[in-house]
Amino acid sequence: MTRVSVGGRLHFGFQNLSLAKSRLYGGVGVAVDRPRLAVRAEPAEGVTCDDDAATPYVERAVAHLDVPGAAVSVDRDLPRHVGLGSGTQLALASLVAVAGAYDRTVDPREHAPALDRAGRSGIGVAVFERGGFVVDGGHPTELFTTAPPETGEWTVPPVVARHEPPEDWRFVLAVPDAPTGESGEAEDESMRSVVERADPGIAEEIAGLVTQELLPAAATGDRSAFGHAVARLGRLNGAWYADEQGGVYRPPAGELVDTLSEDPAVAGAGQSSWGPTVYAVTAADYEDSVAQTARDALAAADCRGDVLVTKPHNAGATVTDE
Repeated sequence: MTRVSVGGRLHFGFQNLSLAKSRLYGGVGVAVDRPRLAVRAEPAEGVTCDDDAATPYVERAVAHLDVPGAAVSVDRDLPRHVGLGSGTQLALASLVAVAGAYDRTVDPREHAPALDRAGRSGIGVAVFERGGFVVDGGHPTELFTTAPPETGEWTVPPVVARHEPPEDWRFVLAVPDAPTGESGEAEDESMRSVVERADPGIAEEIAGLVTQELLPAAATGDRSAFGHAVARLGRLNGAWYADEQGGVYRPPAGELVDTLSEDPAVAGAGQSSWGPTVYAVTAADYEDSVAQTARDALAAADCRGDVLVTKPHNAGATVTDE
């Protein structure tokens, strides 16, 4: 039996959504230690799985690896479609676990397109591999000028920068009980709509932000500058998404971001991916007080939800034989 454990990820935004530029997308994100996913697999005839969301990924992995089958259990799970990267991590964990059950090793980057992953962002694959803070290089724009390529007809975007955030950084997550973010065909349709009308000027502003502020902050461990930069990156991305998600942030994320941003212990706050999860960048010394600010923010927004404190995770998925 092979067990694969991996944490979630925060997605701060894309570098470009305009067809006027040579590279499209280009994700920016970071691996987090919690919440975590854990998948176990052992050889079997046919496919059995105790998790409905994982079953299609297990079936695809079994077919792709050309093995007889697998019995798979999902011991721990990431919240689905809330901006923490559950789909990619579940797909890759299922693939690696099934392969391990047959004493095979696989390269997640090589096989991710066959699992219909990394068609836009390469952050999920990159953090599964090595964790850390990652910037990917996006896809050649010509692949997307008419319609998205068919499943598997792309390669995972290359990692163009990776840094390991300090261990004393913390991300306080507020996950409101609100409509989940886009996924599946609805996400594809929303992204096509955004890309078709995206202002290239925003990409130019983001380029300066990434090279002049975000990457130096990540390289030097400057939490204050990092938080400011990722928060601004999120706001700029929100200008692209406003028509699709009902504003710069998906409601009620905007209210949560505003409240968290007023806390002097918060270096920056924003929405992860399509939301509704909101993150706040802070330090270990302030995690309790910022977590309380997050709870207060949920209450002020008249919204139930969960608050979680996590730290960066600077390693990839853990694979063990049991």
